[in-house]
Amino acid sequence: MKSLSENEQKEFLSVLKVRFEKNKQRHTAINWSDVEDKLKANPDKLSNLLKMETTDGEPDVVAYDQTKNEFLFFDCVAESPKSRRSYCYDKEALDKRKENKPKNSAVEAAKSIGIELLDESDYRFLQTLGTFDAKTSSWLQTPENIRKLGGAIFGDFRFDTVFVYHNGAESYYAARGFRGKLSV
Repeated sequence: MKSLSENEQKEFLSVLKVRFEKNKQRHTAINWSDVEDKLKANPDKLSNLLKMETTDGEPDVVAYDQTKNEFLFFDCVAESPKSRRSYCYDKEALDKRKENKPKNSAVEAAKSIGIELLDESDYRFLQTLGTFDAKTSSWLQTPENIRKLGGAIFGDFRFDTVFVYHNGAESYYAARGFRGKLSV
């Protein structure tokens, strides 16, 4: 993984700080200086966050785990990240498609960024921090028992309610992408 230059690091930290300050409701008990120190000490994770940013995720801090001494970042863009849409769920689903294959799968794209998909619990927590996916939807980390049967789950926010649905894992839609998380 390519490390960020000092200038790139400084510029990106500035972007993250502006977002952090603008969205204090997401992290009321967290200080930016603590986050910045942690990011500077973990340049590989900062590079992963930049990949989240350049794929339209708008990552932001949403929690701090005291036991692990880690900050948790989620993609906080209002709608599912634009450049991460029209993917089926995972590589197995992509390989099963005979025609009209999407360019990638959500699970494989997340791995290439160095993040994990949000699971249902993460997604419901995210929705307590604002309104997300009111016009789009996001693939979610799918429980193994559902995936073994060929399905995958996704979530969205409609009618002032968080919905989690199912679909065939091979399906893909222009308005469905994925959201990720990263611990630093």
